[in-house]
Amino acid sequence: MEIIKKINQITVGWINYYGISRMKSFILETQQWLNHRLRQIVWKRWKKVRTRYAMLRKYGIDHEDAMKLANSRKGYWRISRTATLHRAITKEKLIKWGLKDMSQLYERRYSRG
Repeated sequence: MEIIKKINQITVGWINYYGISRMKSFILETQQWLNHRLRQIVWKRWKKVRTRYAMLRKYGIDHEDAMKLANSRKGYWRISRTATLHRAITKEKLIKWGLKDMSQLYERRYSRG
């Protein structure tokens, strides 16, 4: 995904510039928000109910939960907070797609050891 490349460029530069300060908790909060936002973007890109259902099934969600979520009329941001979507699009899957883990970048750059 092109957006992940841009996010990686910004976060690496941001951590290199601001990383000297002790901001581990801030990085964790930012990483959680970023993962949440990426789930929302992915959900938005799966525009049709059929596509949403097929992708949820592809990522290991059972039939009933996939039908409930795919046919939901809730907003993108609210859907991206559901446990079902978190099971489908895990943090590991986002990293596999190319997203760099901000806390690991910070630890590698500024480990106190």
